[in-house]
Amino acid sequence: MATVTPSEENRAPQDSTPDNPRPPTGATVANVVRGGLMGLAETVPGVSGGTVALVTGIYSRLIASAKHLTDVPRAMVLRSDWRVHARCIDWWLLLPVAVGMLIAVFSIAGIMETFVTEQPVYSKALFMGMIAASVGIPFLEVRPGDLERRGAKLRGAGVFVAMAAAVFVLTSLPRSEIADPPLILVFCAAAVAVCALVLPGVSGSFFLLVVGIYAPTMAAVDDRDLQYLAVFALGALVGIVTFVRILEWILEHHHTTAMIAAAGLLLGSLRALWPWQTDDGGLMGVGDEWPGALGLFVLGVVVVGLVALVQHKVYAADARASATATP
Repeated sequence: MATVTPSEENRAPQDSTPDNPRPPTGATVANVVRGGLMGLAETVPGVSGGTVALVTGIYSRLIASAKHLTDVPRAMVLRSDWRVHARCIDWWLLLPVAVGMLIAVFSIAGIMETFVTEQPVYSKALFMGMIAASVGIPFLEVRPGDLERRGAKLRGAGVFVAMAAAVFVLTSLPRSEIADPPLILVFCAAAVAVCALVLPGVSGSFFLLVVGIYAPTMAAVDDRDLQYLAVFALGALVGIVTFVRILEWILEHHHTTAMIAAAGLLLGSLRALWPWQTDDGGLMGVGDEWPGALGLFVLGVVVVGLVALVQHKVYAADARASATATP
């Protein structure tokens, strides 16, 4: 089996034609494993499935296929040939990744729901460490030279501070875990959370945690609550078709600004993960559990730091491969 370099792995998918045959079985199994890692990441607030896709070398292909996938229903509505867009989807990547994600999510959801519900201090400490370490990840996405333009650094700093402050204020509002969330909230939250697959470093599960429906969502997955899951899936589909396309446009035309905004979002969101809080989200002093909480905070930092290190090495290898291939 031929060796695939990072630059080759990150290329946009080709059309599903005879020139793009079925990959070897090993490659398909590898994509299932990648999907499993992404699904595992999406159940943990603080780790982004998009970051895992980036680290494992399939981010660009997934985003390209997702864009073609959203073109299919639009083509149906406009009564144009939707099969043209369907043929552009890299199904040999998309389907195995989806299978891997589903297996991972349904396997671990119950464990995560129990951890968050029964160990609020320790779970928040772990997730806070992950988020704190994730603040720097979007900066790895900043394109070289983008901040060298006149006024770019000042504008970037303004965006970073404004986003961090806005999220800090929003997460300071009184809130509580919603035991039985209304389905309209589930629908809207899913539509926004799915955007985390587009922005590396931003966790969809963390958004669910902030709005108070993380534990109910994990419980619905573990209990196979079909009504809840159907509404969540519909919201995610709407988010993919609408918000993701908007984010794709922003990433294409304002990539650096989007990454800086994502970093500010992560920094401001740390307020929501302070381990000692009242039932309505008010901050409390450090409790007696601080040694264990500190240890889990450090563990969270280390886990995400290792992911960031691997991501950096992937980028370096990709850059070297591209430089070598350039005549």
